[in-house]
Amino acid sequence: MLTKDSPVIIVGGGAWGLSTALHMTDAGHTNITVYERAEQIPSPYSAAWDINKIVRAEYEDPFYTKLALEAIRGWKTPLFGPYFHQTGYVVATTGRAPAKAVEHLEKALLSVQADPAFAPGIKRLSGAADFRDYTWQYSGPLSGFKGYWNRLAGYAHSADALRGVWEHCARRGVRFVLGEEAGRVERMVYQGRKCTGVATADGQTHEAELVICALGAHGASLLPDLGKFVVGRCWSVAHVQLSEEETNFLRGIPTTNVRDLGFFFEPDPKTRLFKLCPLGVGYTNTRSDGVSLPPPDRLPPPQDFIPAEDEKKLRQLLRETFPWMAERPFVEQKLCWFADTADSEYCIDYVPGTDNSVVVLSGDSGHGFKMMPVFGKWVVDLVEQGKQSLARWQWKSPDKADTNWGDSVSWRIGKGAELRDLLEAKDKLVRARL
Repeated sequence: MLTKDSPVIIVGGGAWGLSTALHMTDAGHTNITVYERAEQIPSPYSAAWDINKIVRAEYEDPFYTKLALEAIRGWKTPLFGPYFHQTGYVVATTGRAPAKAVEHLEKALLSVQADPAFAPGIKRLSGAADFRDYTWQYSGPLSGFKGYWNRLAGYAHSADALRGVWEHCARRGVRFVLGEEAGRVERMVYQGRKCTGVATADGQTHEAELVICALGAHGASLLPDLGKFVVGRCWSVAHVQLSEEETNFLRGIPTTNVRDLGFFFEPDPKTRLFKLCPLGVGYTNTRSDGVSLPPPDRLPPPQDFIPAEDEKKLRQLLRETFPWMAERPFVEQKLCWFADTADSEYCIDYVPGTDNSVVVLSGDSGHGFKMMPVFGKWVVDLVEQGKQSLARWQWKSPDKADTNWGDSVSWRIGKGAELRDLLEAKDKLVRARL
């Protein structure tokens, strides 16, 4: 039976693992160890190893709207507040947007414009002149732009948030074991059905009453059955290096999401990097057994690469908004991996058949980081109740897993691809240029 001094192991020091350590400590648990394969936190294996992530609360599902509003209140507390920037949020479609993008923008707007928490800060925008009331730095044509501005949103500096919560938890007694040998968990250790701990790459075994797997896109490497309903998927990330003057010029711009092209943030003042991400279905790395996982190298590859179609989207996004940087070279390009589910629901549950000795946290589906201030509270609730009462967050057995990866999730616009096909296309392009 789990008590407040029982040994608890959290595998993964990303946003959800750290939030769980934080809230379990707040709940009185005194024997928590986090294992993380990276040499430091923030970890490059975490999707939150990044300069910013969108923090917003409009969802087509009011269930998540309520949770995100609670998370935004958490972002305004002393622990998380240094990393939150309420710049406002502009959501738009261009005049060339597919019907799905326009439809889902309207649904998002309806979800917030009548809600008293949002209504005073919502403004519908139609045409370039409307947008420039809130985005005066945008010098592009904004061709056919329609959408809205939401005051109650912005972004958080995600890598800094990881570092801040890690340091806070360490000061409060949470132990952290880092590195490819001592910190890398290779397998669970069982006695019968019950998990009794983990084995790490250095050959050591570590006992625990409860093991919590928070490995994001890598989760199925430790819990293979997770891969039957959670897919490792990646999105492209690119940056433009700005001068100090350009960074200052764009300071305070609203976080902007053009739903048929991509999104961007105000530049990071420390690095002067302007981050952009294309929108789309994303890319998988499917093995022969049907499970998609990030490539198994020691650092999350590939780096300095995004697919050509994604670069095309981002160039068009810049031509519409900041044409003066539309032909600038992209730097620090990478693929950001996350754990996706068909219905975009999280999984916060005990793994079946383990006698409540293993908890899995997965299925962030590209909208999990914003919940970092409150996520761990839901894990504490699960542990205290002994079961997951919310059907939407339960482990999905094969007969209950959603196999329809269709049009129901708003960000899935366009077609995905396999990573190997993208890399082959890249290699062909390189050879053609030689």
